[in-house]
Amino acid sequence: MTRMRARLLMLHVLVLTLLVVLATRLWQVQVVRGQEFVTRATETRTRAVIVPAVRGQILDSSGRPLVRNKTALVVSVDRTRLSRMKDAGAKVLGKLSEVLGTPVAQLQQRITPCGPGIGKPCWTGSPYQPVPLDEKVDTREALQILERQEEFPGVTAEIHSVRQYPGGRAGAQMLGYLQPVTEAELEKREGLKAAFSGVDLAGRDGLEYIYDEALRGKAGLRRVQVDRMGKALGVEEQVTPIPGDHLVTSIDSRVQTITEKALAKAMKSAPSADGGAGVVLDARTGRVVALASAPGYDPAIWGGGISARGYQWLLSEKSGKPLVSRAINGQFAPGSTFKVSSVSAMLRAGYPLNGTYGCPGSYAVGGRAFNNFRGIGLGTLTLHTALVKSCDTIFYRAAYEQYLKDGGRSPKKTPKEIFANMARSFGFGSPTGVDLPGESGGRIPDRAWKKNLWNATSAVNCERSRKGYPEVKDRARAEFLKRLALENCTEGFLLRPGDSANFSIGQGDVLVTPMQLARAYMALVSDGKVRSPRIGWAQVRPDGKVVRTIPVPVVGKLPLSEKERLYIKNALSQVAADGTAAGAFAGFPMNKVRVGGKTGTAEVWGKQDTSWFASFAPTKNPQYVVVVMVSQGGMGAQTAAPAVREIYEGIYGIKRPKAAVPGGRLTTRLPRFAPDGTVARG
Repeated sequence: MTRMRARLLMLHVLVLTLLVVLATRLWQVQVVRGQEFVTRATETRTRAVIVPAVRGQILDSSGRPLVRNKTALVVSVDRTRLSRMKDAGAKVLGKLSEVLGTPVAQLQQRITPCGPGIGKPCWTGSPYQPVPLDEKVDTREALQILERQEEFPGVTAEIHSVRQYPGGRAGAQMLGYLQPVTEAELEKREGLKAAFSGVDLAGRDGLEYIYDEALRGKAGLRRVQVDRMGKALGVEEQVTPIPGDHLVTSIDSRVQTITEKALAKAMKSAPSADGGAGVVLDARTGRVVALASAPGYDPAIWGGGISARGYQWLLSEKSGKPLVSRAINGQFAPGSTFKVSSVSAMLRAGYPLNGTYGCPGSYAVGGRAFNNFRGIGLGTLTLHTALVKSCDTIFYRAAYEQYLKDGGRSPKKTPKEIFANMARSFGFGSPTGVDLPGESGGRIPDRAWKKNLWNATSAVNCERSRKGYPEVKDRARAEFLKRLALENCTEGFLLRPGDSANFSIGQGDVLVTPMQLARAYMALVSDGKVRSPRIGWAQVRPDGKVVRTIPVPVVGKLPLSEKERLYIKNALSQVAADGTAAGAFAGFPMNKVRVGGKTGTAEVWGKQDTSWFASFAPTKNPQYVVVVMVSQGGMGAQTAAPAVREIYEGIYGIKRPKAAVPGGRLTTRLPRFAPDGTVARG
């Protein structure tokens, strides 16, 4: 009995102890840490879902869409969730492959993060972001995934807004494209991570990149109550996303189409042509009316992830690198179109505006003969006629004389370098600042440039001067290159007499972009002010309210008087009617629309000439500046000038039933928007 009582007592003590421990624990949970656990319980019952905003459209000057949105069923995969599965999601991808009709290997490649040795298509976005695998699924395919979610964990099929390009390939490099937000961007860009929806895309080129923040808008937030299984019970809180602003541009989609077609036709007419560009500016405002580059590509290629083959095609030499805009990135010798800068330099150097100058067939510069085109002498000319007939020797002589005044091979301490500095006044040698990324600056080869180039290349040239070029099979060519290497090794830091002569006619080492040349002509034929061209015109909210207009900055002024500018402009006004472009404009109704301009034929070693025509119209009060360049297109009057003519014919409705721009007058007012955000017609 005593033993039994002892056991009962111990049992009572044990039970009481357990009750005390339980009571203490309950007191800690409910009283001491009660609020903490209530908060945690609340958190586990809600899920925060960031709702992406609808991206704004990119519109032309009349409100026509250049880039718009369309809804599409998009299948996406949470690669992080797949990676946590025992088979790394192989079973899920296998079933998904059957539904989408896409090989498993291709699906696997699309969700693999990009990195060294991993080719496209691969995933460039954040690891926290679902990877879109197909943007063109139909309802039947989507329902197969949604109705059998237990077989497709980590896979979603949702309606998303995707980009659509009504103009197809037109202006592809200018418009840009979208790609997933990267992890680096999330860390670098303030506020982006907090508003990251998981499906956001960012502008990667063109206008999509420059105006990315305005176009993207602000994501919304939805807090959803869920049960312990994650099933949605209801919406606890909702913040509506703010759609992105529309970007109204100064582009006229009709003129853009005409420019694209004229450039394509010009490329086709020159068998060796490997690239081209067309620029149309509003001469009165500095806004861009059309911007074309060839070869082009269809920006829809980026949708749903670009293939390895497609990506390589965009960057390959064989395809002509269609991703590169030759309008702002292509750097070419400008040929005689550059003479507007050289004649201006002559005026600043003291050569009389109304003087006369000899135009022999050849002129000796530093002991070497520099020839006129085909060695033809044109007698005694005014500067006016020198531009109309495109005499070279007048400019050779003036440039060489200024070279000698600066000290020649032994330059003065502060040489004036009038020709180079005038070119910079026109905006050559630096980016125009147009609202597009990655613009090239061209090149103005002055004495400082020569010295810097020698510092960078002298070691290679000196070695080549000793070893020669054994890999070059042509002996004469190899010997020439060896002599050139020796010359560059010993005195490559000097600006030579021939360098100054070549510079004066836009040859040698001088390089410009089509946009730079168009900007320079715009300043010359308008008010003398050098502007930084703009494509963006205004940011407009979806309800039609203008957020801001985008100004065109004035960044310089030509050092010419109004009388001097008018003199040069009047000379250029005769080129299409009675000068080097007369053949290309034969039969053009100059009495209706008089076109002025300058042809350019730039020699390129080992290739066909670069064809240029820089123009403006109407000559009396210019509305347009149009520049066309065709690489390996031959003479300026042969390829580029006919393309410019075709653009003007389209704008003014010459030989066509309808003018692209009625009366040739560009709109000066932003398009009107209805309260629902649509463009009001009429």
